[in-house]
Amino acid sequence: MTRRNVEYGDASVALPNEILRSVVGSGVHGIAVAGTDDHDEMGVYVEPPEHVVGLVSARPDYIWRTQPEGVRSGHGDIDLVLYSLRKFLRLAVKGNPTVLLPLYAPGDELVTVTSLGRELREMRASFLSRQAVERFLGFMHSQHERMMGRGRRSRVPNRPELIERYGWDVKYGSHALRLAFQGQEIARDGQLTLPLIPEQRERVLAVKHGEVPQADVSEQIADIECDIRRRLDEDRTPLPATADLPLISAWAIDAQRRHWGWLQDDVA
Repeated sequence: MTRRNVEYGDASVALPNEILRSVVGSGVHGIAVAGTDDHDEMGVYVEPPEHVVGLVSARPDYIWRTQPEGVRSGHGDIDLVLYSLRKFLRLAVKGNPTVLLPLYAPGDELVTVTSLGRELREMRASFLSRQAVERFLGFMHSQHERMMGRGRRSRVPNRPELIERYGWDVKYGSHALRLAFQGQEIARDGQLTLPLIPEQRERVLAVKHGEVPQADVSEQIADIECDIRRRLDEDRTPLPATADLPLISAWAIDAQRRHWGWLQDDVA
């Protein structure tokens, strides 16, 4: 039986209205392993006005995968997610670690960027906050739990080949440690560096290659979280409590008007 690609949403709406798209996943972090990782991209598009100010109901995203539903992506597969601008911003202001990636991806990882996409990237620091740090920690905890076999999927490991080879899922471990490093950098410096700085990249890759014992990885993650918590509790962070919602909202309104060709005088 022929397996079909997964596609949700309206390509005729999303693709012509893209303002930003980048590589995400292991590639943008600098921790992809040749021959093992799939290719992930994420982007943003501006919905047509009838989807925003009218009564037309439409999906706020477009998803395309080479693998069919329920099949895990592997080497050579492509996963594409495009969010409407409004959905993207709602996720980004909460500090979703994956959604922030197109804002911080290096230039050579950008697939699409328009003038509005460049403006959005120039505002990236406005999305970082203590709330974002908590989101990174939340994602980190989820990966850590699965790494330790305590997550909801512990009875059916997502990557049984890694369990068989190393005795534990080293990919969950690499994700958890990477999120810990990034949450620490955001809390300490109010910045997210992509790809990971060389020292962190080497450590995460060592975990991913099964060169670091599970207990050592778990201990390092816990130590980093303690440092993050101290910084937040002692107010040793440059971050505000939340993202700059007034600035981001004002830009979003103006950006959509410009994309649609609605000048200020036209809607006054």
